[in-house]
Amino acid sequence: MKFTVYLLATAFSSTSLLAQDVSAAPKIPTTLFDLVKSGGWAMIPLGAMSVLTVMLVLVYLVTLRRGAIASANFMSTADVLLKKRDYHGLLAISNRHGELAARIVQRTLDFATRNPKASFATIREIAQTEGSTLAASLQYRIVYLADIGMLSPMVGLLGTVFGIIQSFGTLAGSTAATRQTLLASGISEALVCTAAGLILGIIAMAFHSLFRGKVQSLISDLEIASAHILGLLALDYNKQQDTSSKAFASEDEF
Repeated sequence: MKFTVYLLATAFSSTSLLAQDVSAAPKIPTTLFDLVKSGGWAMIPLGAMSVLTVMLVLVYLVTLRRGAIASANFMSTADVLLKKRDYHGLLAISNRHGELAARIVQRTLDFATRNPKASFATIREIAQTEGSTLAASLQYRIVYLADIGMLSPMVGLLGTVFGIIQSFGTLAGSTAATRQTLLASGISEALVCTAAGLILGIIAMAFHSLFRGKVQSLISDLEIASAHILGLLALDYNKQQDTSSKAFASEDEF
């Protein structure tokens, strides 16, 4: 009789302990939303940076193209008007175009028409300065992806550290039977932040490398277009100098 009572009491206590372990065990994430939600507060800035990354990638795919640097239509028009020495007409056309080469032509011809006695060296310096400014703006435009690629793993690691601290804090009020389960679950949930930060950082840096090569190619196209325009202006200035020198020579003969 006593032995039977002892077996019943042992079974009841084991059942109650098992029920406590099951109830104390945290809920395992089954969906992607639950997994993201288990990451804690660090998933909020990581989510914001992920949305910003997608927006930047879409904007760069649209804006970083050869047509935005120097279109064939604008370059052929500029070639014809420069040979005709129609600076005012080319200046008006440049104001209506949004290519970077048109901005260089607009700034250069605006200075040349307002200062007709300026030397070609000064005109060339104006064009080179404007070209360097536009090239730097292309390079600075994609720096945001590199910043996200460096910040996102740090934010994820910070969220992991806070999650581990919170997990060890909950162990103080738990029983010995549930400590291992709580510790393993808490660490797994905290590592979600690190995984999310690393994934976002890898994606951002990969697109930054892709667009960096694209920007270098576009800068080369911009330099070629600028050199072509400056070459036509140099021919025009040389013709003007030859005409003025012949005029002075004829005056000296008289």
